[in-house]
Amino acid sequence: MDEERPDRPGKRAPRPLDAGRLEELALSYVARFATSAGKLSDYLKRKLRERGWEGEAPPDVAAAVARMVDLRYVDDGVFARAKGQGMLRRGLGARRIGQALGAAGIDEDLREEGLGSVRERREAALVLARKRRFGPFGRDGASHDPATREKQVAAMLRAGHPLASARAMVDASTIEEAESWVDEDVD
Repeated sequence: MDEERPDRPGKRAPRPLDAGRLEELALSYVARFATSAGKLSDYLKRKLRERGWEGEAPPDVAAAVARMVDLRYVDDGVFARAKGQGMLRRGLGARRIGQALGAAGIDEDLREEGLGSVRERREAALVLARKRRFGPFGRDGASHDPATREKQVAAMLRAGHPLASARAMVDASTIEEAESWVDEDVD
């Protein structure tokens, strides 16, 4: 198998996968990355497309993924909570978190776990406002300009926060008001 690859001169084509190599790839991937079952499945399917299959029976990607789940190397619930908490700490909102978890192949019921509590989502809005200097965290007078205010609200919406949260952060007159909004009772 010393075939030359036309896209990379001097390099040999990688060996096609068999059941053992597919299992090794799955194990190697979960050892390096925190992942979901959906992302692991997509990775293995991509590797099969790139390298081909030489096994006698057709490749069983679902079984390889199921083995990683059974061994608890892959846990979609833990992944959803960890990914969601990381995104909340960065100041992203529930909509963006839900999109990221959906793209990772997380089921709808597990996505809810990753969104955090109402207080955590409000805290994320505060983090974003502080980081981007929106509302009371900005330069004096800049947030009173209607055009600047609308741009700040739009940025918060793009970050996945609901309109009410974006307005609460941008319209807060003082930092204390913004911080107390996080702790307000929510129905």
